[in-house]
Amino acid sequence: MMPIKYIVVLPSLNIAKIPDKLLLKIFSFLKHRELGRVARVSKKWRMLAYDSHLWQVVSLRSEYSGLHINSIDSLVALISIRFGSTLRYLELPCDLVTAPVLHELANRCPNLKFMTLDFSNAMQLHDFNDLNAFPCNLKNLCICLSEVIFLEGFMRRIYSCLSSLEVLHLIGTFEQSSEAEEDIYEVINIGKIKAHTPNLRIVNLYGITFIDDSHIELFASNCIHIECLALNFCLRVKGSSFKLLIQRCKKLKTLLLQHAGLDDQHMINAPWEMSMVQELDLTSTELSADCLENILLRMPGFSHLALAHCEFFSDRVLDLLSQKGKLNKVRSLDVSNTHALSENAIYQIIQTHGRTLEGLGVAGKPKLTENFWLNVIPLLRRIRICILGTANGWFLKIQSKIHVDQIVEAFAQNSPKLERLEIQWDPDTIRFSDKSNKFVDHIRLRCPLLRSFTLSDGEYYEMAKSNFERADRLKVVRTTTNYNTTCTSLLPCFKDLLFN
Repeated sequence: MMPIKYIVVLPSLNIAKIPDKLLLKIFSFLKHRELGRVARVSKKWRMLAYDSHLWQVVSLRSEYSGLHINSIDSLVALISIRFGSTLRYLELPCDLVTAPVLHELANRCPNLKFMTLDFSNAMQLHDFNDLNAFPCNLKNLCICLSEVIFLEGFMRRIYSCLSSLEVLHLIGTFEQSSEAEEDIYEVINIGKIKAHTPNLRIVNLYGITFIDDSHIELFASNCIHIECLALNFCLRVKGSSFKLLIQRCKKLKTLLLQHAGLDDQHMINAPWEMSMVQELDLTSTELSADCLENILLRMPGFSHLALAHCEFFSDRVLDLLSQKGKLNKVRSLDVSNTHALSENAIYQIIQTHGRTLEGLGVAGKPKLTENFWLNVIPLLRRIRICILGTANGWFLKIQSKIHVDQIVEAFAQNSPKLERLEIQWDPDTIRFSDKSNKFVDHIRLRCPLLRSFTLSDGEYYEMAKSNFERADRLKVVRTTTNYNTTCTSLLPCFKDLLFN
């Protein structure tokens, strides 16, 4: 008998038969602008693309890759028919911050928790006399201030709705201002804000020209639950308020003071021995060696310590910190461009604490060449972020070429948890070969968590970039021209500190 042959006829497969739930999952990876184009394909795709679950996080600031809304009426309609109760995060530019929009958000979006109001480019505000409703369940509010527009008329209408806030960002105009400007306006009333926000945990006052110690005292007097205070680029903060801050805010453990105008005596007068500060950033401050020794040795100990560009941070201070056990639990240490700190002191501290370090910044040290790194990288088994090299090597007189291939291979072999690596040596300083592509392959494959590989712009950068792009990892390799790596992302509260 002839064997019977069975022919199995498979049904034709096409995209129309993909389940709606799976299509929604696919659409969730698209940007909102792309969803708008997808909605033109068919009625079914339009219904799915406008599903409110795909519109939980929305930015309407077109200059930051957000959507552009033509009119207030269009936005009011979108809030009711597309955003609704699923909306959790919203960014609004100043021209869309109006009474009708805020009324609709208050009535239609009970789950809105994160909100950004951008007044940075405002020339004038809308009329808020009719504003009588505002989202009242916010946990995170970011207000980008204007240089000259006073916000008190607007803020007076919303103070009563801010009691649920846990995270507050007030973003100033430090990057837009110039030193020649003399008139500095207090465009927002800090005293009234603190009176209505007793539950704040995170306060980020970034680059606000009028902020001084009197404003910090206002927060300290009422917001006793503060765990993190960031005063980066607040030049008028001298430190006289820290005594009251430490006495009142017993939960304060993160203090970020990058490029603040700190004064030695005010810092010494603060009762640091009573504080709980474990995460401290003094980058680009001008504190003396005596002041640094005084305040750092009085603190309980550090898990995160950043002292980059601190001219007077020396071997003596570092040795004392290590001897007193202040670095026993350190996870992140940034001592980049500290010219009073010797290479031997850095080597000793890595030998002692390298096995527990997750973040390390030692850029700007011309004598730390590949021999140094080949000796210490095997100790950095847990490292997640590392910043090394010296930009403008011609100025800092690096005597020999740096063999970058050996350093990259050492990280590939010893640091499987590496997430961010920045190598600052310029193209005239580094040396690589025809086999360099193989070593880049190794770090790409053996460091699967690597999200940022930052190099000085040049031939080696182009080679590394094309290597990652061939593996469909388009945004990993970056250039030091427009990207700067820090250890700040290792802070437990880092996600709450993000803005813009």
